[in-house]
Amino acid sequence: MPNRSIQLWPLDRPGVAPLPISPRLRGQLIHLCSHEGRPGGAELGPDEFYFAAERVARLLEEGYLELVSPLDTEKMTEVELTEEQEELLEWLRDQGVQHVRVVG
Repeated sequence: MPNRSIQLWPLDRPGVAPLPISPRLRGQLIHLCSHEGRPGGAELGPDEFYFAAERVARLLEEGYLELVSPLDTEKMTEVELTEEQEELLEWLRDQGVQHVRVVG
């Protein structure tokens, strides 16, 4: 069960209720977010993440993340999405959310 004290607040969809997440998922957001930044180059604030709709759709379709291998920085490792990661990505897609702030 997610720790109710950590929530993702949609900044671009204020009418959408925040999503409770676990401390573990909080630490994984950096791997799921878009690293190319927001359209227009606007800087993200502290504890903010941007998830481009195209990246969210691709991750859900492929079902895995590509991470740099800790043993060989020249190679990427494919890691299957967890159920909680999939739930987050589905929430982002279904609610049309791309820009969030972590609270808690």
